[in-house]
Amino acid sequence: MIQLLFALLAAEAALALSLLFRTPARRLALLAIDRAKRGRGPVMARTVAATMLLVLASAGYSVTKIRRRAGELGQLTPTDQVLASRHLLEASLMGYSLFLGLIIDRLHHYIRELRTMKKNMEAVTKQSRTLEEAKVGGVEEIQGYQKEIASLKEQVEMLKSQSQKKTEELKTAEANSVALQKQSEGLLMEYDRLIAENGDLRNQLQSIDLRTSHSDGKKNS
Repeated sequence: MIQLLFALLAAEAALALSLLFRTPARRLALLAIDRAKRGRGPVMARTVAATMLLVLASAGYSVTKIRRRAGELGQLTPTDQVLASRHLLEASLMGYSLFLGLIIDRLHHYIRELRTMKKNMEAVTKQSRTLEEAKVGGVEEIQGYQKEIASLKEQVEMLKSQSQKKTEELKTAEANSVALQKQSEGLLMEYDRLIAENGDLRNQLQSIDLRTSHSDGKKNS
């Protein structure tokens, strides 16, 4: 029993030391504990711990019983001394083994939590990096859109100025066309007047010719 407890205590001490330092043995120890905690492992561990607690309580009771007997007799017999020391050693070894088992369980739990926290931190940092990259890309896209908007505004201003020039040219062309129309109307009126004067002159010439022809006829008779 004592040799088994010494072996268990040594194994637990080695396992605790392997968990404390970051070595390849630490990974193997974590894998072994993970497999031990799967399935019926936790139930078996609790059963063994409860049995060891009962044995520890029994050993403590035996030690107190031997000491009471020594108080009644005044001294311990060699047999009682051997039994008391044996029970005390067994109780100490079982107490140390239970304590190391609790430490190993807590170390395993905290190491797993630390790894999950590291993974979460890495995921958060990657996400933040992607968000920053997306933000930078979004800023660049916004700047590109702003440049395009500025160029479009410049084009709109140019088109506005061109349209204003065209409207001014159209206004001047309309004014010229109105002036030409008025001038053509004046020329038509002048043309009509000249035609009327020409008709009058022809009528006058015809009347003069008739008069001269009558006067020549009279002279000849």
